[in-house]
Amino acid sequence: MFHKRDMNDHEKRDHAAPAPTPAAAESHGQNSNPGRGVIASIGPSISIQGELRGEEDLVVEGKFKGTVQLKKNTLTVGTKGSIDAEVFAHTILVDGTVNGDLYASERISIRKTARITGNIFAPRISLEDGARFRGTIDMDTENEAFRKAFGTAAAAVKPASSPAERPPAEPIKNTQTSSKSGSGAHA
Repeated sequence: MFHKRDMNDHEKRDHAAPAPTPAAAESHGQNSNPGRGVIASIGPSISIQGELRGEEDLVVEGKFKGTVQLKKNTLTVGTKGSIDAEVFAHTILVDGTVNGDLYASERISIRKTARITGNIFAPRISLEDGARFRGTIDMDTENEAFRKAFGTAAAAVKPASSPAERPPAEPIKNTQTSSKSGSGAHA
């Protein structure tokens, strides 16, 4: 009924299949540290108070009060998540509620279901239609608050989407004298 070859093929397929991505990473787009694959989470029934530090991405669907330090990682506040904290992260994605100042060295994305009361400091910010925000936005990475938060000069923090610098293009010289020269397009 079962052949050894069939079992080996089945085992190969099981080992070759990629590990499933956590649902939080799929629903929130980019992971700031692709390849790490480790995403911690605070579930909807969890409530934590204190100082949170880590070296992995975090999804909060529960409640947190205190300080969050994920300076090299992504913090995602899910739709059920509620944070009353000062937050320092590489990237901050907000779908839920945040009361407190947000500092991101890369970007902050405030989605349509987000409710934020506090100040935002980041070089890149997106605010979706429908989101609620009360506070100030500061995108100047040279400012004292930003440098104090990340301990770096602004020159070290550059948006990931900045294009590479290229030398200026040389003008193209037309050496043909015929009126049919060019790219083949007719006027």
